[in-house]
Amino acid sequence: MAVAIGSDHGGFLLKENLKEFLEEQNIDFTDFGSFSTEATDYPDIALKIAKSVASGDCEKGIIICGTGIGVCIAANKVRGIRAALCHDVFSAQMTRKHNNSNILTMGERVIGAGLAIEIVKTWLETEFEGGRHDRRIEKIGNIEKSEMN
Repeated sequence: MAVAIGSDHGGFLLKENLKEFLEEQNIDFTDFGSFSTEATDYPDIALKIAKSVASGDCEKGIIICGTGIGVCIAANKVRGIRAALCHDVFSAQMTRKHNNSNILTMGERVIGAGLAIEIVKTWLETEFEGGRHDRRIEKIGNIEKSEMN
């Protein structure tokens, strides 16, 4: 599995902790930045990761900012992306099972590294259930394709 990971300056330290976890788990990843705590614009990072996931270059993505909200909003603007903001393990599990989310967002100023690692572990290990949820994911795709979008 290839994972795209990135953050703005507000999520840099948590991103670095998560990279250590991914390395320990032998999970391939690409770091899309930022590479320091110097101010960066979160939409730029979110767009790079969302495009990587939408194109299939990476199977899943993880994006961190101060709250996780901005990067979630930005990533969800890319067709084919189902980014989910999760600050608890149950939500991470359910967004994979029912929503087939392909990007996880979190906020460094909201949760600590220990919980974030548990969320990422759960999110990466949980499979999409399919079945009745396929129809709902298809409806999301239809919204993306609509002329009103």
